[in-house]
Formats: sequence, C-alpha cells, structure tokens
Amino acid sequence: MTNVVENIKQEIKNTIGKSLAMAAAKGEIPHVEIPDFIIEIPREKEHGEFSTNGAMQLGKQLKTAPRQIAEAIIRNMELDGTHVSRVDCAGPGFINFYLKNGWLYQAVGIIQAEKDDYGRINIGNSQKVMVEFVSANPTGPLHMGNARGGALGDCIASVLEAAGYDVTREFYINDAGNQIEKFGISLEARYLQLLKGEDAVQFPEDGYHGEDIVEHMKDYIAANGDKLLNSGAEERRRELVEFALPRNLERIRKGLESYGIKYDVWFSEQSLYDSGELDDTLKYLKEKGYTAEKEGAVWFKGSEFGADKDEVIIRNNGLPTYFASDIAYHRNKFQKRNFDRVINLLGADHHGHAGRMKAAVKAIGIDPDKLDIVIFQLVRLYRNGEIARMSKRTGKAISLTDLLEEVGRDAARFIFNTKASGSHLDFDLDLAVQQSNDNPVFYVQYAHARICSMLNLLEKEGVKVPDVNSVNLELLQKNEEIELMKKLAEFPEEIRISAQTLEPSRLTRYVQDVAALFHSFYNACRVKGEEEQMMLARTVLVDSTRIVIKNVLKLLSINAPERM
Repeated sequence: MTNVVENIKQEIKNTIGKSLAMAAAKGEIPHVEIPDFIIEIPREKEHGEFSTNGAMQLGKQLKTAPRQIAEAIIRNMELDGTHVSRVDCAGPGFINFYLKNGWLYQAVGIIQAEKDDYGRINIGNSQKVMVEFVSANPTGPLHMGNARGGALGDCIASVLEAAGYDVTREFYINDAGNQIEKFGISLEARYLQLLKGEDAVQFPEDGYHGEDIVEHMKDYIAANGDKLLNSGAEERRRELVEFALPRNLERIRKGLESYGIKYDVWFSEQSLYDSGELDDTLKYLKEKGYTAEKEGAVWFKGSEFGADKDEVIIRNNGLPTYFASDIAYHRNKFQKRNFDRVINLLGADHHGHAGRMKAAVKAIGIDPDKLDIVIFQLVRLYRNGEIARMSKRTGKAISLTDLLEEVGRDAARFIFNTKASGSHLDFDLDLAVQQSNDNPVFYVQYAHARICSMLNLLEKEGVKVPDVNSVNLELLQKNEEIELMKKLAEFPEEIRISAQTLEPSRLTRYVQDVAALFHSFYNACRVKGEEEQMMLARTVLVDSTRIVIKNVLKLLSINAPERM
C-alpha cells in the first residue's frame, strides 16, 4: 500500500528543509521554524509535476519578499539522489519541481505488485468510524433524495475503508414517534375502508396516501380477515403497524441492496425507548442543568453550546421530540459503542440540524469535531430536456426502484457521485442510458472493456502481461505514455484527499481523466506490431490502466465489464 505521490511530496519537503537550513547557515535568510509546506500538483503542465507556495508562507514570518525567499531556497537546493531534475521560480514566489521519469516507472511497478489493493492507503489506522446514511422514513418508498444520499454515503464509507478506517454502515430506523403514529392511523383508515366501504371512514388529510398502504391492508385482510374490526383503536393500529412496518423495511432493504448498498447495522429508534437510553439521556441533560422548562415544554439549552437557538426535547403533551431521540442515539454511538468518529448524511432540508446536533454532542461530553454532518443538495431529473417527475412505468413520483429500472445501478451510482455533495445535481435520464462518450459511466466502462479486449487479443497471439521486473519501462517516453502514468500514480493520493474531504466525486472525475488519457494513448501508441520490448512495456502500461479503472469502479460499487 504505497502512495508514490505522498512519498515524492515528503522528499520535496525534506529537500526544501535542508535548503532553508543551508541558506540560513550562509546568512542569506534568518533561521526559521519550517512550516508544514503544501505541495500540490499544478493545474498547468508547464509548471512541472509539483509546486509549492512555501516561500509565500514564509514571507510574512521573515518579513521578506516571497520571491527572494524562493530564489534562496532554489539556490541552496541539493537535487542529487532525489527524483527532481530541475526547479524554477514562478510568479510572486511559487517553486515548481520538474521530475525525472523514474517515479512513474516506480508507480507502474507498484500497481503491478499491489494489483487489486492498489490505491489503498492507511491514514485511518483502523479508527472506528460510523457512516449513517439514507435512514429513510420507513412509512413509504425510497425517493430521489434517498437515492443520492445512498450513493454518496456508501461511496464515502468505501473511500474511508480504502484509507484504512474501520467503517460501519448504519441505517437508523425511525420506528417511533409521530410518523409511526400517523402510519398506524393511515393503515387503520384503509383497513376499515376496505372492510366497510370508502365512505365508512374519512381518510386523514395528513395521512400517508400511497398505494402501498392499501396493498398492505389487502394482504392483512387476506391473511387475517376482519379480526380487528371490533378491537380498540390503539390495539388495532399497533397490530397493523407490526404487520406493515417489517414489510416496508424489507422493501427498503431489498431496494438498497439492488442499489449495491448493504448495511452492517439497522438501528431501531424504538430500542432507545425500550432500553431506557432515551430516559437516561433526558435525565442526564436535566441534572447537568442543560434544560429549561417554558410554555409547558422542556427545552435543550442549545444556544449555550453553540447552536443558533434552544430546541424542544419534550413537548407540552409529555412526548419526546425526534431531536430528543437523536441526542440519545448519538450518545449511544459515541459512549456505548465507542465510535471514534461519526458521519451523518442529511438532505438539504435538514441543514438546520447540523448546528443543533453538534451542540447536543458537546453537551453530552463529546468533542463535536468527532461528528461530521454532510449536507447534500437536491436532485432534478430530466427526460427529453424537461423536468421529469413521474415514472414511465407507474405514472407516479419516481422512486429509487423506478430509477434503477430505467437507467440501471451503475449509471445511477456514478452520476450521483459526479458532483460534490453541496452542489445541486441535474440527472439526465436519457443521457444515463446512452451508449456514447457523453455518458460518463459508459465512457469509463468502455475504456475498461477496450483494454480487456486488447489484452485478450494479445494473449491469443501468445503475448501475456509480463512480469513488470522483466520489462524495460524506460522505453515509455511518449507524452501520451507519460501523462497516463502520471495519472495512474495519483490514485492513492485521490483516495487520501477523498477520505479527508468526504467527497467521492473526486474519484468519478479522476477515473474519467484516466479513461480520457487511455483513449489518447490508444490513438497515439501502438501495442501490437511494435518491437517486442516496446510492446511488452506498453502491455504492462495498458494492464496497469485496467487495474486502476477496475479498482476505482469497485470502490464505487460499479461494474467493470470486460466486453460491451
């Protein structure tokens, strides 16, 4: 598990450190405590393979023009024994580093050695992290917000695993409180209507109007008849919920599994009531003086812990709020199950929840920085250039199941991860099924299939992918070869940044870049028919590209087809 880019950055930092010490010893600059320089890959190729603004970082400290510091660093830099061939100064004091090609050949060797594990790193040191995502209301089908949150949350979890964290995927079942009460009332109304006629009972205006409610009650009646007709309302609702809720949860589980998501834990909100954890949490907050009573309700003093305002945790009817359960739930995550870090994914309509949840976590004695809340924006679906709201099949609002039937799992997961979570996403249903280079998932999968086809044809002619140590990779000198190798070398670094920023959209952009650079290489560099040593070197490069594309797609839970 080697990150060549990280190793090169460290080598550059060490080289700068020695240069600064040498410049200070000569009296060219004062002795200085060296900051943690940022080494980046420049956007413009002409600025070298790596660049740093370290001289600018030192400018204020030394009260010296950054360019003057940069020139002193360059003047005293010892490059022998490093991967750097030359250095220059640009603009107000950027230092650009130009590398020999040896690091690229080294990267190809690492890809061939690590194969399926290439890209994996260990910045997590097995730290226990929970990613809680989707956690959809179990009273109805999964919608587009759940679809985007599902793809995003699952990929964040995968990236963290690849970065060395011990990850638990969790679904929080909202099986207590108002929505379950409303679910019971809705089921009861449909049950009575089916048995006594629609006019016998008025369906509640704010009830759940979905067809699934009717379907559940038809199935219940088929199995149990009218046995609840003369029962009390509370008993009737409880039994109907006990019948319908597991069915809904099973549908949600199957729907998410067909989307490539498998949870380690399904955590019941009701269990917080049953175990006494909710009562214990409320008691803790009260004893600490973190609550106040006003207007007949109990309020959490969130404003004392950095929240915008105080929040009700027990209503004036004596029932706990959803927020009260959430505080107990987070106490369970951190203190009972000892997670080092917790990541919650929430839709844009929950943006106000982030601040109050961090305040609550602080109140229960947890560092709020251990809680990350990723807010993702809305999705707009388009068909034929117009906003699409209805499923072609059902004529109703498009659910996750409808989306998967229309465009497939691979396209859905890839496209949902093409934009940063904080950006709105326009999802073109027509584009998602197109077999063209405009369709990003097709473009990437086609590159993988093309590589597999090339390697199969070579193998039929007796040319197998050789041991990388038997090949002269230094023959790979063309610009298309160099640029492709550079991009392949960046994969572990992309994992690192994606894990630190919780942005898997970097990986869809990255793998599209790999595919584009491979297509450029394919058009410019022959493999079959070249002189043998060149053919073998290029075969290794082609296979290394296959490994990287496959590893990225596997991380995103997307198929890497061998033929298309």
